[in-house]
Amino acid sequence: MLNPSLNAFRPDLADARLQGQVKAEHFVKPTIMRLIAPIAPLKSKPDPKSGLDSQALLAEVVRVFEQRNDGWAWVQLARDGYVGYMPTASLGPYRHEEGGEPTHCVCVPRSFVYPSPDLKLSANTFLSLGAGLILGQEQETRGTIYRQILNLPQIPDQQAWIVSQHVRPIAQNSQDFVSEAESLIGTPYLWGGKSSLGLDCSGLVQLACQMAGIEILRDASMQEKTIGKPLDFQAGLPDLKRGDLIFWKGHVGIMSDSKILLHANGYHMAVAQEPLKGAMQRIANHDYGAMTAIRRLPALAQENQE
Repeated sequence: MLNPSLNAFRPDLADARLQGQVKAEHFVKPTIMRLIAPIAPLKSKPDPKSGLDSQALLAEVVRVFEQRNDGWAWVQLARDGYVGYMPTASLGPYRHEEGGEPTHCVCVPRSFVYPSPDLKLSANTFLSLGAGLILGQEQETRGTIYRQILNLPQIPDQQAWIVSQHVRPIAQNSQDFVSEAESLIGTPYLWGGKSSLGLDCSGLVQLACQMAGIEILRDASMQEKTIGKPLDFQAGLPDLKRGDLIFWKGHVGIMSDSKILLHANGYHMAVAQEPLKGAMQRIANHDYGAMTAIRRLPALAQENQE
C-alpha cells in the first residue's frame, strides 16, 4: 500500500509515475512550479477551514497535478514528497524571468521585507528561515546594505528588499543543525507548521536539517524510520550526544547535549529546552507514551562535539 501522504493518487486522478501501481480514472504528468508566497499551507482538503498538514516556503518546487476552479491546487512538494492542497495564488513559474533559480536563502529565524532599501519604512511582509531567494541589485542606506528580491511578487507595483546580512548562498550549508534549531527557541507551537512563525515537532527537525543541507521526510513517524542509525536503549539510555533524535509515537525532539532535550511541543506551546528525564516522565503519562527510538546522524553528532 502506497502512502497517500507521499504519493499523489485519488480515485479520479493520479501521478503518471504511479501508473500500474494504483487505480485511477486519469493519470497526469505534473506541471512544475514554485512558491511565490512567503509561506503557503498544505492541507488534506481544499478548504481554508481544514487542518494544516504542512507548509511550504518561498521558492520551494511544487509538482501541480490539478488547478481547481475554487482557488486550490492539488500538489506534491518536491523537497519531501508531501501531497495535499495549496492555494493556487501561491504558485508561480518554475523559472523566474529575470533571475532563473534561487541562489540564496534566509539564514535567520525571520526577516522583514521592505518596499525600498530603508528599514524606517513599513515592512510589506516577512520571510522565514529557509525561504529561497533570487536576488537583484545591492544598495546601501545609512550604513545598512540591502538586496532586492526578484521572486516575491507580493504587492503590485512595489519592490521587495531584504537586509543583506540576513541571507546567505543556498550552497553554504550550516555546519550544525542543532544550532539552527536552537535559534528557533520560543517560536510558537503550530500543528503542521514549518516556518519560524510556528512549528510542530517534526517541522522543527526538518527545517533545522534543511539548513544543514540534510533533506528528510516531514512526519515524525517517517523520520523515525529513515534518519541516521538507531541506538539501543533496551538496557537504559545510552551516552547521548548533541544532535541525537529522540522519538515517541508521533513526537520527536533533538538533544542539545547529553541531558537537555529541544523540541516543539504542546506542553510549552513553543520550541523549548528541558531536561530529557523530566520530559520523558511527563510524556509517558500522556498520549505519546514511552520513548520508541533514538537515532543518530553519526558525522554531524561527532563534529558538533569537537
